[in-house]
Amino acid sequence: MSASSAAATKASRSWSVSEDSLRRYVSYASESCIQELLSASDSSRPGYEDGWKVLAFENGVEISKRCSGSLHVFRSRWLLRPVSPQQFITVANAIDAAKQWDPDLVEAKYIKDLNDNLSIICLRFGDASKPLFKNREFIVYERRETMDDGTLVVAVASLPKEIAAGLQPKKNNAIRGLLLQSGWVVEKLEDDSCMVTYVVQLDPAGWLPKCFVNRLNTKLVMSTENLKMLAQTCPMSGAI
Repeated sequence: MSASSAAATKASRSWSVSEDSLRRYVSYASESCIQELLSASDSSRPGYEDGWKVLAFENGVEISKRCSGSLHVFRSRWLLRPVSPQQFITVANAIDAAKQWDPDLVEAKYIKDLNDNLSIICLRFGDASKPLFKNREFIVYERRETMDDGTLVVAVASLPKEIAAGLQPKKNNAIRGLLLQSGWVVEKLEDDSCMVTYVVQLDPAGWLPKCFVNRLNTKLVMSTENLKMLAQTCPMSGAI
């Protein structure tokens, strides 16, 4: 077998797993994602700011970044009033509303519901998207949990590439992207307001040019502003 044939075979490898096995894997994997998100959002935790560098503070939104090896972690944090956690999550989780707050997104669809709070989703970004998202396709799990204190957590991360390939064949012109432990933490405050923390973890598999960091920073600010406006006009609904 030639090197090119071997590479093509490796790239097209896929695993077929049962729905029960997939549910057990995602339930296990998402536990650590939830803990990672809660840790990034807990400002009372000792060492909360360890490794974080503030990139911008604009219109009440703080954008910060942390590096660990090749991993780049972006965090945005802001106070929303008068918006309840349920109002915000209703907008942030709505597939049909996603394009309104992230204009780079060209397609978002549910592939499979594994449980009431556990889903597999396909996210596809177009040619005009920001670096690391351009022409990328992400097959991710989404887990939604309400903690004992009312804090809402939405954990999102890519499935292993072989499992993703078995669930959803890659489009010919798309690049299968990798989104590591990411998601939302929405803390309930007084007067029907909430503190929102959004974490995105990316592995560019190498050096990330400063211009890429700046453009991703801009993308976070723009998406946050769009989300704020949508959430403030969203009617009150029940908890997730």
